[in-house]
Amino acid sequence: MKTITVPTHDQVSAGSQVLFDFLQRRMGKVPNLYATMGYSEHALKAFLDLDETLNKGVFTPKEREAVSLIVSEINGCAYCLAGHTVAAIRRGFTKEETLDIRRGQTSDAKLNAIIQIAASISQNKGHAEESALDAFYEAGFDEGALMELVGLISLRVFTNYAFALTQIPVDFPTAEPIN
Repeated sequence: MKTITVPTHDQVSAGSQVLFDFLQRRMGKVPNLYATMGYSEHALKAFLDLDETLNKGVFTPKEREAVSLIVSEINGCAYCLAGHTVAAIRRGFTKEETLDIRRGQTSDAKLNAIIQIAASISQNKGHAEESALDAFYEAGFDEGALMELVGLISLRVFTNYAFALTQIPVDFPTAEPIN
């Protein structure tokens, strides 16, 4: 099987180089997974555009990180678990809270409704359990929020699958396994 390596700035198209420069300024580095997406400037741009758009939606930064953690846990993505654990802690979660989210349970009722439906959608290939959907609506969310949640899950599936296919080196501290 072909081994996919993380490309350097000089190994990608001019369009991807512009995106790499943007990421370098914004994040202080180009994470390996984003660099690998840069083999296709269109894929990387589409990913970054959807991420930026959803950042303006109804979910808080902490809620978005919780979705990233539960979806990445379900998909077994070591790369995204590492990166999003760091990001979740930066957003105000404790390490133990990140582990609880990955276990699929948190004491915050609203956040719990979000991670329960994200887990249900992910585990059931888009077919959420009725109880999870009801709890999501009861927590105050509407159909627009549900569509944004599908977008957030799609972002994580994109990165989870990209890592699964490439197994590029993880350039974040390893996320602690859950028990």
